[in-house]
Amino acid sequence: MPVSFETSKASDLIVRMQEQLTKEALDGWLFYFFKGNDPIALSVLGIEQSHAFSRRWFYFVPVDGEPIKLVHRIEMDALDHLPGRLEVYLGWKELESKLADLLYKARTIAMQYSPRNAVPYLARVDAGTIELIKSLGKTVVTSANLVQCFEARWTKAQLHSHIYAVESLRKIVFEGFAQVRESISAGKGLNEYELQQFIMERFDHYGMTTYSPPIVAVNEHSGSPHYQPSKDVHSPIDRGDFLLLDIWAKDKKQSDAIYGDITWTGFVGETVPTQYVKIFDIVRGARDAALDFVRASVKSGDTIYDWQVDDVAREFIRERGYVDYFIHRTGHSIGCEVHGNGANMDNLETKEERTLISCTGFSIEPGIYLEEFGVRSEIDVYIEGEQTLVAGEPIQDKVICIMSDEY
Repeated sequence: MPVSFETSKASDLIVRMQEQLTKEALDGWLFYFFKGNDPIALSVLGIEQSHAFSRRWFYFVPVDGEPIKLVHRIEMDALDHLPGRLEVYLGWKELESKLADLLYKARTIAMQYSPRNAVPYLARVDAGTIELIKSLGKTVVTSANLVQCFEARWTKAQLHSHIYAVESLRKIVFEGFAQVRESISAGKGLNEYELQQFIMERFDHYGMTTYSPPIVAVNEHSGSPHYQPSKDVHSPIDRGDFLLLDIWAKDKKQSDAIYGDITWTGFVGETVPTQYVKIFDIVRGARDAALDFVRASVKSGDTIYDWQVDDVAREFIRERGYVDYFIHRTGHSIGCEVHGNGANMDNLETKEERTLISCTGFSIEPGIYLEEFGVRSEIDVYIEGEQTLVAGEPIQDKVICIMSDEY
């Protein structure tokens, strides 16, 4: 049986779900799981990711009344930790019949579905299952807003874990720059992979963990947004090089800790060449324009659609002639995973039509990627009520001269 949160927490979760369903005028939220199709369902319902279910299950939370569990006879304990009435099926005919029974009062049902796959991060239920539910006379709508409410909001403790993570990451960035400076000054030499491993050691020093090593990229490698060095593939870091560090990690001591995720750039020299200054200034301007838009909208209580944040940053870069080199979204949701299940700042890869909601965090990270080098400046933003918090300030305002005494 899966180990999960206590019965009291599960009952409180159902109450909060039903309150949100009422606000959104929905008749219920239907969860469906088979062969790892929906990690969102596991996370929202508090089920261990490691638990191996071999048969389909459904869990229906109606807008009022008792939830219903529909499980296979050979896995009757699959959802024991959750409140609700238990229904058991054996064959497919019984499955469909019991689905019809448990949903008979509902008309409009939310599922992990995204119309036209507009938000692929959310689209977890296969088309056939959607067809099955619709064949029962139900209208299936996206659970996007529900997921954001129950997956993307941070507690105060989680906010504190995020602040710790970002402040530690900022220290590590400068420790990384210092490592470059000391190695080159001593004539020892250093490469991307060695600096990456140094950063991993610093994560451990600060009691943090990460799902993958950071990005350490010099020169043309920094023009590839997701480049990562390896033991076998890497470049040396020398005087005159442009260096990008994109690092992410979270507190390993807190089970529900929130990631920090920041990107800084530096030049291995005393004076930054004009080509790097020019591109960094455009990227910084786009970052700050997006941040100012969020701050002003949050303060005034205006609704912010996440695609609007992307538009602000992208238009700033477009006006300066580099929009064709801004090849990813402006930002992403941040949670217990570095790419969370909340809304992304995106009107390029997807049109993110969810809204920014209170007590959530996300990155703002525009970039320009040229053949010779690329610049990204990434900050983490949290909103609550009328307040906007940027962790790890001061944020980067110029390319760091790694071989100088300025920092």
